[in-house]
Amino acid sequence: MFIVIYFIYSIGLTAGDDISPEREEVSSNEGESVTLSCSYSTTSDYIYLYWYRQHSNQAPQYLLYKDDNAPEYKERFDASLNRTAKTVPLTVQNVQLSDSAVYYCALRPTKETGSRMTYFFI
Repeated sequence: MFIVIYFIYSIGLTAGDDISPEREEVSSNEGESVTLSCSYSTTSDYIYLYWYRQHSNQAPQYLLYKDDNAPEYKERFDASLNRTAKTVPLTVQNVQLSDSAVYYCALRPTKETGSRMTYFFI
């Protein structure tokens, strides 16, 4: 039995926007399910929330955008935006030792202006 440790960080803000992990460290045993969650607040009309993970000495890996997982993570990783609670929980099924990493939740707010969108990249 192994203990898997997650560190959660948040990235990407503009004035009036905030995203932060609900817990900064989460541990689990192999084979269990674990949920990592970030809460957010924004003044934007539209929001894009992403999850990434980064293993030691490696570049960050894209996991998913709101309700859309990267193909290689569809089986065990799931997230959905909860607009009422203003959270974006990431659930990892059947946790494996290789899931130990730093996980990032990212917020990219946008504002709709007329017939086009203005994106704020951080």
